Amino acid sequence: MDYYPVFLDLRGQRCVVLGADELARQKSAGLVSAGALVERREVYRPGELGGVRLVIDASGDEEVNRLVFSECERLGILVNVLDRPQRCRFIAPAVVDRAPLLMAISTSGESPHLAGALRARLEAQFGPEWGPFTALIGRVRRGLRARGVPAAQQLAIYRRLLRSGVRRRLAEGGSEAGARAAREVVRAVAGAGRVALVGAGPGDVGLLTLAAQDLLSAADVVFHDALVSPAVLALAGGAELVDVGKRGGRPSPDQASITAALIKAARQGREVVRLKGGDPFVFGRGAEEALALAQAGLEVLVVPGISSALAAPLSAHIPLTLRGLSSSFAVATAQVGCGSGPGLEELAKAVDTLVLLMPLSGLGATLERLLRVLEPRRPAAAVFSASTPEQAVLRAPLSELATRVAQSGLKGPAVVVVGEVVNALVPASELLGSALGSAGDVDRDAVVPARP
Repeated sequence: MDYYPVFLDLRGQRCVVLGADELARQKSAGLVSAGALVERREVYRPGELGGVRLVIDASGDEEVNRLVFSECERLGILVNVLDRPQRCRFIAPAVVDRAPLLMAISTSGESPHLAGALRARLEAQFGPEWGPFTALIGRVRRGLRARGVPAAQQLAIYRRLLRSGVRRRLAEGGSEAGARAAREVVRAVAGAGRVALVGAGPGDVGLLTLAAQDLLSAADVVFHDALVSPAVLALAGGAELVDVGKRGGRPSPDQASITAALIKAARQGREVVRLKGGDPFVFGRGAEEALALAQAGLEVLVVPGISSALAAPLSAHIPLTLRGLSSSFAVATAQVGCGSGPGLEELAKAVDTLVLLMPLSGLGATLERLLRVLEPRRPAAAVFSASTPEQAVLRAPLSELATRVAQSGLKGPAVVVVGEVVNALVPASELLGSALGSAGDVDRDAVVPARP
């Protein structure tokens, strides 16, 4: 590192700011807010910096800059000469002020604009409620230590507070509402554990919700599906990662053993996240897990994710609805009709656009069922590994799609879309882009790799 990051306690300390313009005034105000005794001087006189703790030279005068730096070096005073990195013993970072929480951002002088942009991004992510929340955590910590609560249980409480609704209570109801919520959390930790069922989205880490990121960062153990991307798993930090994914044709844990492992980990007092691809309640058996966990006496938190049923068509520039072309769509698997609802054929006839999840096993037979009720030339597409760098899109008439998929050799998770909307945006594809990636130069009859 070029600089050692540190926060200075300047309360009651003499500090000098040289300069007469608005920038000097701003620097003075910042020091005053930190409790410093600030002397604002428009003129520098050599020999008058003795006993000063810190100096900021905003004079803009090259000769004054040289003299001030020389005197501060001789006296061992921390000095910052604005816009002269070679004459700085410290630099002032961009600060997100959520006192007592402070976040400082520095680019080591390379780009103040970038530091400011990052500050604005963090200010949006960490709202004003983080200040009282940090103070509340401090009060809880002091109380726990005074009562002699074991360190392991304290850690469990802090982690639960981070993933609780306390911050929202503080934002909406004030300090008393937040304090009540915190007391509830402290009491809850002494009882049964909690499991968070979290949607990991379609693959791209940028599509993970902020709530999911918070839960992953505070987790002790993460039970994840096989297709969750490494970039998403990396957000879990030092948590134990347990792969419980089910992949066709490969050995994988059964549902009962997965649920039993979740219950065991939660009862051990660990922060447990069950990370599921897409959305937990869209063909993910999340509802089954939630019911079993609740029956075991555990608190269950559910965080939605972006389902591939929505993300895959969007990343391939296929609108599921479009005025005059599609006013309805349905999402199903090839096994639809096994319950009390309509079969696949009835569903296909009832909507303008059909989205099939997990379609590759038995794709030919599935599409044959659709061809009983749909025209052979009806547009269709298979989207592979949506939203990832490996994304590829194959478009073909419904009657040819299964053959074209087999010939392509493409593997991995896929979503099939059937309907007139498949080709609706093909001519405009070059102009389109999204956070989910790009489908590239879309040729309706070709395999199209995604652009990075």
